[in-house]
Amino acid sequence: MRISVSLRVLTLALAIALPPLASAQDVPPGRTVASLLDYARQNNPDYASMRHEADAAAERVTPAGALPDPKMKIELMDITKMGEQNPSLAPNRVGSTQYTLSQELPWYGKRDLKREIAELDAEGAQGRSRGTWAEIAARLKAAHAQLYVVHRNEQITREILDLMIRLEKVAQARYAGGLAMQQDVIRAQVEQTAMRNDLVMLENEANMLRARINMVLARPANAPLSSPEAVAPLPAPAKLDYVALEERVRGRNPRLFAEDAAIKSAEKKRELAYKERYPDFMVGVTPVQYRNSVKEWQLMVEFNIPLQQSSRRAMERESESMLSAARARKEAAANEVLSELAENLSGIEAARRTEALAGTSLLPQAELTFNSALASYENGKVDFATLLEAQQQIRKARLSQIKAQGEAQIRVAEIEKLLGEEL
Repeated sequence: MRISVSLRVLTLALAIALPPLASAQDVPPGRTVASLLDYARQNNPDYASMRHEADAAAERVTPAGALPDPKMKIELMDITKMGEQNPSLAPNRVGSTQYTLSQELPWYGKRDLKREIAELDAEGAQGRSRGTWAEIAARLKAAHAQLYVVHRNEQITREILDLMIRLEKVAQARYAGGLAMQQDVIRAQVEQTAMRNDLVMLENEANMLRARINMVLARPANAPLSSPEAVAPLPAPAKLDYVALEERVRGRNPRLFAEDAAIKSAEKKRELAYKERYPDFMVGVTPVQYRNSVKEWQLMVEFNIPLQQSSRRAMERESESMLSAARARKEAAANEVLSELAENLSGIEAARRTEALAGTSLLPQAELTFNSALASYENGKVDFATLLEAQQQIRKARLSQIKAQGEAQIRVAEIEKLLGEEL
């Protein structure tokens, strides 16, 4: 019994002393682009507002094609019975009471056109909602890629800083042995100070990027974010064919989709404007009550006379102009979108080639040059400036490789924004 009680006490003490293990939900987003997108899809207010507007537009379809509510009119005729009694509002005490039930009936086809216009407007709202999400996703992908570049740049700078500390020790040893000048040691210390200043700038840049990402995620600006692990691999060259992507962009771009819906809506509005040349009707039935019984029935047909032809012609010309404007907007949007597509494809190809050159040629050459310069410096064959220049070439080559990766990711994000979907 004492052993069992002691084990329980020990278990309780360990539970109090040890911090709880972090669950997957406690890990801040940011490690991957997918984590940022999942969070934004649920929390971004701009996207939420566009979704609600699209839902509201969809709800307008049913009332747009519905008949107007019927009207009920009650008329009390001869409430004094030719002056024989005091005025009365009782239906069985007046001369007669007419109950008119009427219904407005638009000209054939107008209701269908109004419903179709509402449906097309709802499609346009859906396209704008998709476009908003594509824009948000592209911003997050670009910011994540930039944060990855800054994070890797910081790692490279720290590695080079450690290298400079070791080079300073080499310079100090050579200076102590009378094989080098004190200027070499000072130069190494100056380089270290410059790198520490670079680290400060990189930290500030990373903080700004995190604040930008948190703004899109609707989180506090200083909310923690996980450091980016890596960037996604680039799509295969076959997926980046301009002709195939042009066809996909024309069919799936959210902006072009919304503009196409606007054109179809303008066409329906033009058709509706021409139907305004024809009258709308109102039909009604009226039972007439005398005292306590209905003894008469009346039927009524009413229609408006379309005499204001100049007004209707103006509305028709307006609808024609609005249709031409919608077509021009789509053409301008298509030209802009396809131009952006070509620009980003060129940027991806340039970034791919830059990364390949840096990884297969520039970086190995810089490392060989540095190793040779280091050996020569230790033997007194080259000066310290040559060694520093070789070290700087390594850093430039690695940064060029990282920046090319980030630039390619940003270009891919822009293409996916144009497509409205993943590559």
